Amino acid sequence: MKDIYILAIESSCDETSMSIIKNGSVEIATVVLSQIDIHKNYGGVVPEIASRNHIENITIVLEELLQKANMKTENITAIAVTYGPGLIGSLLIGVQAAKTISLVTGKPLIPVHHIAGHIYANNLEKRLSFPLIALVVSGGHTELVYMNEDYSFKKIGGTLDDAVGECYDKVAKVIGLEYPGGPKVDKLAHLGKNTYNLPYPLNDNSYNFSFSGIKSAVINLVHNEKQKGNTINKENLCTSFQDRITTVLVKKTINALKEYNVNNLIVAGGVSANIGLRERLEEECKKNNINLSFPRLSYCTDNAAMIGAAAYYAYKKGIIADQTLTAKAVDNLYNQKFI
Repeated sequence: MKDIYILAIESSCDETSMSIIKNGSVEIATVVLSQIDIHKNYGGVVPEIASRNHIENITIVLEELLQKANMKTENITAIAVTYGPGLIGSLLIGVQAAKTISLVTGKPLIPVHHIAGHIYANNLEKRLSFPLIALVVSGGHTELVYMNEDYSFKKIGGTLDDAVGECYDKVAKVIGLEYPGGPKVDKLAHLGKNTYNLPYPLNDNSYNFSFSGIKSAVINLVHNEKQKGNTINKENLCTSFQDRITTVLVKKTINALKEYNVNNLIVAGGVSANIGLRERLEEECKKNNINLSFPRLSYCTDNAAMIGAAAYYAYKKGIIADQTLTAKAVDNLYNQKFI
């Protein structure tokens, strides 16, 4: 069988990334140009600044990628791009670049949903085993997804308000940690003690999540303690906060695996890099004899390698877009109509 090489583009937020992936599992080369140092000055991603930087960086990243891979566009089978969801200005730059490369080279154009990309980041580690459940945890998403085969996505549950990564960043900001705050909260959580009385967010028998309540609880706690002239123990607060978050995430994930009689769990998204979450899931999966897979840390955050991995299976299913493809700030993975 002839090898399939996908040139993938990811620009849904503040990383300009391109990658060449062979047969959905082999990374030939990847380039990621991050804007973290720019946006930390503002305490978070500024959409207009992000899109402007994508414009400046997109051709530079393409040239570096082809040089790094020692390949030319004629060696590529198809062009893939994250079309959504994400920041609309950022997405538009990537989509326009992909459409242009596709038009010039005559290569097929493959639209990839951002969540599908995060899920297939695990395929770069080892071949996905079905059926499986994916716990998608990032700055924009918190979802449980059931898959019985490649590119078949069934949403079991999701967040009703804030995503878990967003909640981490808001809490970090409240206690004075520099952006991006999620990894810093995770680090401090391993240094403190579980001493603060915080609520468990939507700790019920559903597969939905809600993080606005615990976020508000932390904000109110910090405000009240400051009003009283008390000092917040950041390490202990992070420990208590992370305990509540991971307890609910792990509980609902394990319950879903049992109800759906599934023995394979993959974790995806930026928060899959969270050490506290990894430890809790590893412990519970070992107890329940569940096969657990995490992407390597470089594949947890936004990158084009995961888009190329997902695109391979979309390509095999005949999911191809034409030059009318446009970016979507919000889009439902579970109602795809590209075929």
